[in-house]
Amino acid sequence: MSHSSKLVRAASALSFPWRTRDPFLFCAHHKDAYPAGDDAMAAPPSARAGRHMGSDFSGKDGFSMYHGETVPGFPAHPHRGFETVTIARSGYIDHSDSLGATARFGNGDVQWLTTGAGIVHSEMFPLVHQDKPNPTELFQIWLNLPRSSKMVSPYFSMLWGEDVPTIRRGEPGHQAELRVIAGRFDDTGAAPPPPDSWANRPEAHVEIWTIRLEPGAKITLPPTTASSNRTLYFFQGKEIILRGADEEILVDQHAMIELQPTLSVELEAPDGEVELLLLGGEPIGEPVVQHGPFVLTTHEELEQTFRDYNRTRFGGWPWGSSGPVHPRTKGRFAIHTDGRIETRD
Repeated sequence: MSHSSKLVRAASALSFPWRTRDPFLFCAHHKDAYPAGDDAMAAPPSARAGRHMGSDFSGKDGFSMYHGETVPGFPAHPHRGFETVTIARSGYIDHSDSLGATARFGNGDVQWLTTGAGIVHSEMFPLVHQDKPNPTELFQIWLNLPRSSKMVSPYFSMLWGEDVPTIRRGEPGHQAELRVIAGRFDDTGAAPPPPDSWANRPEAHVEIWTIRLEPGAKITLPPTTASSNRTLYFFQGKEIILRGADEEILVDQHAMIELQPTLSVELEAPDGEVELLLLGGEPIGEPVVQHGPFVLTTHEELEQTFRDYNRTRFGGWPWGSSGPVHPRTKGRFAIHTDGRIETRD
């Protein structure tokens, strides 16, 4: 699929992971129909059979184990030089890291982690329900850091789902809902991002919005700066209409749509509910030299990163398991690196 018009710079079918544009590096949409868990909140042995355990991205039976051996998820792994923004749409994520922070979050919560100079963390998906399935859905978005901020101190933060600013347009049953995770929508601004984030610079115009349209619902996205990259991901539903002053485009397959940033665009769901993700912002415009979980600007910086990690392990690993999970009865909470505790359930 390709398209170019007044409203759309380019469009293409969605792949995995989703392609992104500067200042974003990566976006993965994980949607897994996990079964009921066992006593350890793990997938039962029968559900793990026939998989390449330790690196399972198969989608067999509607879910993947990723790098988890019993509990699905991503056991301890390092990062440097960018940020992760994790939007938990359903299910739970258990986070632990090398600086001592830990959390359980889900059902609309957002975790924003500046990896900066280096951190090790784990992201596990505990199957807390033993008597019913454990569907889990999330976005993980990688937002780059400029060279001047790549060696800042790591920073862990939580944005709880009930605190995410939400705009609603239309009548019940035909309503549009837009959640502002980063940036502004009209007069509604998101909670402050981490202090060293590219998103914390007003001139960067970073936008992370999730959009849900009920049948017949409409919402108009306002214009942004001409130099911004603004990408709309249509990932759920049958079709979406994009409408401008003198143009209407029907998109009838899931797609990555690069919008013309200086034009407002009306979105309409003509036939059934649809969902979209929008990522936007001014490009950082610096070289990207990446090897797996490390994102720097030169090969020399990348080589130094490997030396630093081999020497320091980015603070070590204070947990008894490479993929720790919290007790089944534990609700949503976060323990920050300064010892501050937040609870939400």
